[in-house]
Amino acid sequence: MTVTDAQVRLIMKERIKGKSQQQAAVKANVRSRKTVQKYEQLGQMPSDLKQARQYRTRQDPFVTDWEEVEKKLEEAPELEAKALFEWLCEQDGAKYKQGQLRTLQRHISNWRALNCSQTLILDQVHQPGAVLQTDGTCMNKLKITIQGEMFEHILIHSVLPYSNWEWGRVVQSESLLAIRLGLQSTLTKLEYVPQVHQTDNSTAATHKLGLDGRHKSLQERGFNEEYLQLLAHYGMEGRTTHIDSPNEDGDVESSNGGLKRAVKQHLLLRGSRDFTSIAAYESYLFGIMEKRNTGRQQKLAEELAVMKPLLVAPWPHMRELSVRVGNNGILRVSANGYTVPSGLKGKRVSVRVYEWQIEVWYANQCVETLPRLTGNP
Repeated sequence: MTVTDAQVRLIMKERIKGKSQQQAAVKANVRSRKTVQKYEQLGQMPSDLKQARQYRTRQDPFVTDWEEVEKKLEEAPELEAKALFEWLCEQDGAKYKQGQLRTLQRHISNWRALNCSQTLILDQVHQPGAVLQTDGTCMNKLKITIQGEMFEHILIHSVLPYSNWEWGRVVQSESLLAIRLGLQSTLTKLEYVPQVHQTDNSTAATHKLGLDGRHKSLQERGFNEEYLQLLAHYGMEGRTTHIDSPNEDGDVESSNGGLKRAVKQHLLLRGSRDFTSIAAYESYLFGIMEKRNTGRQQKLAEELAVMKPLLVAPWPHMRELSVRVGNNGILRVSANGYTVPSGLKGKRVSVRVYEWQIEVWYANQCVETLPRLTGNP
């Protein structure tokens, strides 16, 4: 019979009172007086007699691969268990089962306890289907290169706070055109529309920000008209966080960090941060977001149940302008200058402005494609 410390204390108390061993055993609900005699002679509690188990109750499933796992952790201590487990499954999918992830997490937790510090992450919960939060987050710290050249970029990142379902697009600035690309791509992927689209209060793309209006409140300056038209097209309401209240956008801010950590993990396993093109890199990000969204399907279903289906086609992912070329052969688009063929001097051309390039059209022909410049509204 297993005896607890509390029972032994009661036994000793009864014995001090002058009770017999049998009486003390009955009082403590112990079957035999021999048990009372045993602990009187030992002078110890049951917990003092327990010894730490020095053997495994089952075979360690990672014993053959732990050396490789430990090597990767030594090379990149920030690698997370989930990323390493996915890597192991890619090496031999038949060797491991999903339920063994927890075992690997314990192994890595023990390794980190002995070798490095740990990071805490907080989750946030919101009402389903009400809000889609969008934020631009700088990705430059990942040190991505395109064909060997450093690639500076931003991710327009959209998150449903309740389920943490996410999607995003690679852009070069947090302009209205970039917000439009990111929002429309997210709604197309989601195939449903929430009630509200929320952005950071400082998102210049969604406000009228002339030099005389930068000091004004949101109510005074209002939303950008083109942005309002975009929201009306999808039947959404616009909302921003209050000034000095970044916690109101906390979910997308937290997801920004979570996504960048996940991308870093996959890049560490990939062994290279170089990509052949922007499209190839963006496709790589899509794959990571798809994986992260896999475990969010149950809560996502709750969100979709209260959203309205997407029934309208997206706007074109470009803005078309009519611009006259200067006598110096310079084309001005949003205060940025572009050199075009001299034959267009003084001509009015059609300019299609995309996120990464502009197209110059004249007489129904595309006569020039140029990288889009940023730095001006």
